Amino acid sequence: MMMWTAMERRRRADAGDGRFAFGELHRALHEKARLGIMTCLVTEPDGIRFGGLKRLCALTDGNLSRHLAVLQAAGFVEIWKGFEERRPQTLCRATREGRRRFVSYLEALDRIVRDALPKARKTPGRRRALAPGWHKSRK
Repeated sequence: MMMWTAMERRRRADAGDGRFAFGELHRALHEKARLGIMTCLVTEPDGIRFGGLKRLCALTDGNLSRHLAVLQAAGFVEIWKGFEERRPQTLCRATREGRRRFVSYLEALDRIVRDALPKARKTPGRRRALAPGWHKSRK
């Protein structure tokens, strides 16, 4: 892990290298419900039925359907329809590519946490006073 001096951090920020742009965080995954759905699906390679996924993620039928549609359109999940004992069933599974991309997403989150957490813990609660001429913005 790289550690930069304050001057180097300012230089890099001014250069706009985008270190904190987090481009590797996929928008389809970066939402609480979809993160929960994908977490459930990657732990069950054979898939989870709609009702079970609904209970695990504490979502309504409509909410779960909408989030699954977003994930399916992005190629993260596949939806299977069938019957069991003459009752319609829906099975949801992470695709191979969806699983791979989700792992990459989790690795990116891990890097972010490893970068931010130690610094956040070490940063004092009190900051030095600003130079004269600065004032707090009001809404």
